[in-house]
Amino acid sequence: MHIHFDKPGPDNTEKVLQCAYERGKALGLKEVVVASSKGATAVKAAEIFEGFRITAVTYHCGFKAPFESVMDQNVRADLEKRGVQVVQATHALSGLERSWAKKHGGAYPVLIMADTLRLFGQGTKVAVEVAVMAADAGMLTGADILSVGGTGRGADTALILKPANQSDLFDMRIREIVCKPREF
Repeated sequence: MHIHFDKPGPDNTEKVLQCAYERGKALGLKEVVVASSKGATAVKAAEIFEGFRITAVTYHCGFKAPFESVMDQNVRADLEKRGVQVVQATHALSGLERSWAKKHGGAYPVLIMADTLRLFGQGTKVAVEVAVMAADAGMLTGADILSVGGTGRGADTALILKPANQSDLFDMRIREIVCKPREF
């Protein structure tokens, strides 16, 4: 099942999650990682991914404003009550390099990698990135997973991949593209 959406964005979220769930079940997968900055996508994933270990990955503290979290603590508590693991971490595909680029300009390897993944769409870059962040947080078993990302809010891309930690990033394997936007 390979679905292509006409355009990226949150209107695809429910369809992405449903398609990902169906493909994951067919393959016998047990884990899903979902990018969810404020928690809405993670709540929808918790409703759909019955029987899966769900990890929601949000922005690091200070991403929008110094020392502030993007995901409200009440939303995080609600997700954790639903059994969703929440990871709040620095972006794996920018991190400190973004601050160097802002201050000094220039091209940096991790930022180039992120831009290369964006050739497949922002959601693909995000799905790869949140899988690394979840792996680094100790939330994954190392088995193949579903990883869901998006462009702005919501979800528009789902991948099946073999996850890897940052230190072993090139051991990651994108096994399938379940769905993604055709235009972006």
